[in-house]
Amino acid sequence: MTLVLDTAPKIGMVSLGCPKALVDSERILTQLRADGYALSGDYAGADVVIVNTCGFLDSAKAESLEAIGEAMAANGQVIVTGCMGHEADSIRARFPDVLAVTGPQQYDDVVGAVRAAAPPVKSAYLDLVPAKDSGAGLKLTPRHYSYLKISEGCDHRCAFCIIPSLRGDLASRPPAAILREAAALVAGGTRELLVIAQDTSAYGVDLRHETSMLGGRPLRAHITDLARELGQLGAWVRLHYIYPYPHVDQLIGLMQQGLVLPYLDIPFQHASPAVLRAMRRPANDAKVLDRIRKWREMVPDLALRSTFVLGFPGETDADFQYLLDWLGEAQIDRAGAFKYEAVEGAAANALPGAVPEDVKEARWHRFMAAQAAISEQRLAMKVGRDIEVLIDAVDDDGGASGRSKYDAPEIDGEVHLRDAGGLAVGDIALVRIEESDETDLFGVPLQT
Repeated sequence: MTLVLDTAPKIGMVSLGCPKALVDSERILTQLRADGYALSGDYAGADVVIVNTCGFLDSAKAESLEAIGEAMAANGQVIVTGCMGHEADSIRARFPDVLAVTGPQQYDDVVGAVRAAAPPVKSAYLDLVPAKDSGAGLKLTPRHYSYLKISEGCDHRCAFCIIPSLRGDLASRPPAAILREAAALVAGGTRELLVIAQDTSAYGVDLRHETSMLGGRPLRAHITDLARELGQLGAWVRLHYIYPYPHVDQLIGLMQQGLVLPYLDIPFQHASPAVLRAMRRPANDAKVLDRIRKWREMVPDLALRSTFVLGFPGETDADFQYLLDWLGEAQIDRAGAFKYEAVEGAAANALPGAVPEDVKEARWHRFMAAQAAISEQRLAMKVGRDIEVLIDAVDDDGGASGRSKYDAPEIDGEVHLRDAGGLAVGDIALVRIEESDETDLFGVPLQT
């Protein structure tokens, strides 16, 4: 007798925004898969489509609304979640037939809405994936790298940002849960752990850095202790969204030991003291430059990535020139810039001195040209060196591309390889760098 299984309902997912939102999408899909749901790669095959939105900027909201509209037109059975879920009334006014609207991190509400729209088929043969809390789950990134979210929310109240109103105050995960998930990811083939949060370096502050037991050993809920433990799992550990607190110096020590990659993603946002004060950000730019010099004395290979906001209310020509001069001194390896947008609910909306759009545009181009020259110069310093590269893609002509320890996926550059026919995705190869440009490196593996 042949056992015939009922067909499992299929779920489609559109995930927008930052890596933190991507992790939210992974958690939702993991729970749904554990409940017996199947996944669909297109609208036509899905019984329900989930759109995980971004609401940080007006341009991101526009992209989210466009995605909802596309899903509604192509499928019609749509659940909206994520940061824009806080604007449920406006979403329903435009799309009155959406099935449900939930906010960020409201995983149970999303799963409940899916169950109501397409009841699951319970079966021991289908419910095979463990829930996310077990340390394993479905991934939306390639197998060889994974985002590891260590906390939610933020305690800062930057004038341009509404993240605390969307995601709440800092809420750190227990260190044992983080390490359990990280170990499961590494066991499953992850070669690189990308540690993320709204404020990664504040991890554990809300827990008062309390000590808990892990495998019979005391472990403090602190970013330094957590990074040290992660560094012993055998994968690359890359730290994102670091706020330059004094204890960040301890992370540089972990880089010296090879436990953490020589890479810091620090969103400085600006350099002019006047603009930083208006942003409600630390305004001691000289001290930051001194710390960068100290960090590079300790770890000469340290790569710094950052983001900056241009055209913030009140930013003068002198403020912008101050930023360009600071950028030249800091020698940031990779930097992105955003033209300031007034976001509903942000304190900066009430500030005087709005910068005209054409001035923002001109400053953006000047900033990006200055940064491109710095990036090109710093990449040229790697020509002739042998560096490790994590392979992200291979082709049929013997070529491959990947990233060095100095480059995060999606946002930084790549290393393009020739004569790499013996390499596979996920390999870490020693590569001799032959050329560079303003974004990428070019080289050949020393052995394949």
